[in-house]
Amino acid sequence: MRNYILKRLLLIPFTLWGIITVNFAIIQLAPGGPVDYMLAQYRGMNTDTTAQLTSRVEASQSTAAANTTSNSKYVGAQGVPEDLIKALEQQFGFDKPWYVRYGKMLKDYICFDFGKSYYRDKTILELIKERLPVSISLGLWSTLLIYLIAIPLGIKKAQKDGSKFDIITSFAIVIGSAMPVFLLAVFFIVFFAGGIYWQWFPLRGLTGDNWANLSFWGQIKDYFWHITLPVLTMVIGGFAGLTMLTKNSFLDEINKQYVLTARAKGASENRILYGHIFRNAMLIIIAGFPSLLIKMLFTGSLLIEVIFSLNGLGLLGYEAITTRDYPVVFGTLYIFALLGLILKLISDITYSLVDPRINFEKI
Repeated sequence: MRNYILKRLLLIPFTLWGIITVNFAIIQLAPGGPVDYMLAQYRGMNTDTTAQLTSRVEASQSTAAANTTSNSKYVGAQGVPEDLIKALEQQFGFDKPWYVRYGKMLKDYICFDFGKSYYRDKTILELIKERLPVSISLGLWSTLLIYLIAIPLGIKKAQKDGSKFDIITSFAIVIGSAMPVFLLAVFFIVFFAGGIYWQWFPLRGLTGDNWANLSFWGQIKDYFWHITLPVLTMVIGGFAGLTMLTKNSFLDEINKQYVLTARAKGASENRILYGHIFRNAMLIIIAGFPSLLIKMLFTGSLLIEVIFSLNGLGLLGYEAITTRDYPVVFGTLYIFALLGLILKLISDITYSLVDPRINFEKI
């Protein structure tokens, strides 16, 4: 197992290089970019940032009456001062060839230097550090509750396959999985966050405005009070698949010959279930843990963060893509990929711990 872990660790840098290279190439071919985005603000398509852009331009230009551009590779450059376009290209680094930018990016990423955001006066690591607690809170609590609910429920459904309990819970699971997460979030807000009926929970944020002034237990209470509805929404929207996977996995093992042999020898049902079936049936469930955790941490919480006004990594990545904030896009992608690879390795190690018969040394 030690050799396998070493090989996987050595493959991580090459995998990260491949992911970053492919995405860098896609970005170069994709239409639009930060220069196009800022030109759109300059031309009044988004009045909220026009004043900010104008001040930057005035600071970077030596003359106000600059020549205007008639032919340009940027959309919306017609009638825009040429000095402005050159200043924007220099600001975003697009005055250099793509291979120079690519080489600098790889060199910086080796040192975990992801640069600064185009539109925020903060480094990528500072932005991730600010947003990470929200995503970790949503992801870890949601994943933990999903496993605590789905696995026992799936085992119970497998034991009582075809019974009234199985039918009723299957109906509830289908209803929960069929309802879109954003619709479920809106439902909770309307009914329980002061929308129309009861105001039992806060509408936005991870903590209250007076959180710093609360006692230790008051801070814990305030934290769980704020996170209840977002986590509940993610759990209801995410536990159905794992429940059915658990049920089917256990059903598949229950019908195998070794279970019939154990019963013939007089072993109790609990001994058969948790001493023989559990270890084999849990393998496929353990395999899905990294992907579920990554989904809950970074992607599955995007709509939840928007609806409940939670500034997490999912929202940060979405904002970066819409504004073409490439340093944030590549920086978060690099972190996501690295965490995913590490979690996948942890999953493989857990495989071998659950079932010593699995030997990764041969891979």
